[in-house]
Amino acid sequence: MPSHTAAAPAADQRTEVSRLFDVWNEALKSRDPARVTALYAPDAILLPTVSNAVRHNHAEIQDYFAHFLEKAPVGRIIESNILVMGDVAVHSGLYCFALSDCGKRLTVPARFSFVYRKIDGEWKIVEHHSSHMPEAEEA
Repeated sequence: MPSHTAAAPAADQRTEVSRLFDVWNEALKSRDPARVTALYAPDAILLPTVSNAVRHNHAEIQDYFAHFLEKAPVGRIIESNILVMGDVAVHSGLYCFALSDCGKRLTVPARFSFVYRKIDGEWKIVEHHSSHMPEAEEA
């Protein structure tokens, strides 16, 4: 008789997807562009926060992170929204980055969307969009 395992409850799936940000953020902290890039599918699309160029593959994504990681980024999620649809998940919301720039520490608030797909049993980023908040914060 074939064995069947029950699908993880929706809350467990959302928790699993939520932890993927922590894995990505730890990869950023490593300052190793190859480690960050390995989290993306080979044909992933990256629309990055601090570059106007769309990145279409590992070579382009790694090039972006080689420069971005020089700023010692550390991300923190402000608002998190997660949808899981089988082997595809979307994690979107608001985050901010602490960045080093010319010896100063800056905070950059941004919007984000990570789209993940399970490939060979492992979640990979297939699309990642990050953009500065469009409205200036009031002092």
